[in-house]
Amino acid sequence: MISITTSHNKKVYFASDQHLGAPTMEASFPREKKFVAWLESIKNDAEAIFLLGDLFDFWFEYKTVVPKGFTRVLGKLAEISDSGIPIYFFVGNHDLWMKDYFEKELNIPVFHKPQEFLINQKKFFIGHGDGLGPEDIGYKRMKKVFTFPLFKWMFRWLHPDLGVKLGQYMSVKNKMISGEEDFKFLGAENEWLVQYCKKKLQENHYDYFVFGHRHLPLEIELAENSKYVNLGDWINYFTFAEFDKNRLILKEY
Repeated sequence: MISITTSHNKKVYFASDQHLGAPTMEASFPREKKFVAWLESIKNDAEAIFLLGDLFDFWFEYKTVVPKGFTRVLGKLAEISDSGIPIYFFVGNHDLWMKDYFEKELNIPVFHKPQEFLINQKKFFIGHGDGLGPEDIGYKRMKKVFTFPLFKWMFRWLHPDLGVKLGQYMSVKNKMISGEEDFKFLGAENEWLVQYCKKKLQENHYDYFVFGHRHLPLEIELAENSKYVNLGDWINYFTFAEFDKNRLILKEY
């Protein structure tokens, strides 16, 4: 378990689901600039930054090629990482084919599964949120296919001009592949990530569960001293979470 203790007046930030590149590079460009502006606004008081997946609407790493674009956000992440502020990246369902580019080029560790963190002695369970809980059945099937080594090997043999274009098309158009959810609150008793968190609480206590994927900014009390927070997105809500010493709250940029 990674432990983080914030210095005086420092904070820990969480954001998710920017989906840069959707529905087109041109359409997402203003959102990219807004997200970069947010990163710039927090860099002076950030102890650490967590990015919980789907930063890109599609991402695939060939051995020597990565998708074109996203220069501003990658540059800003490099600047922040080089300044000594740790950034932790969790792959989402749209950028699940991320390999080691972030780790080698930006010194940003990449996690493919939820992880436990201890922040100011508060226990966090952090991940993107896709494929967890009792629902999301269609996506769970597709994820097994997309993460199968033979499928990834076959996709890598497509020329990047064809492979990236095909991946972008599927990501935007096909809801089964993208794992997109309806943007409607189902009630705490019907939210599958809430159900997942409650089941995890039967095994261990966590002060905070922090996920993305659902695209709705949510704060739900699970039990005494335990809360589920969904970060929302940078398409409709432009929300993020801020942990200030011992309290996690959602904010809008």
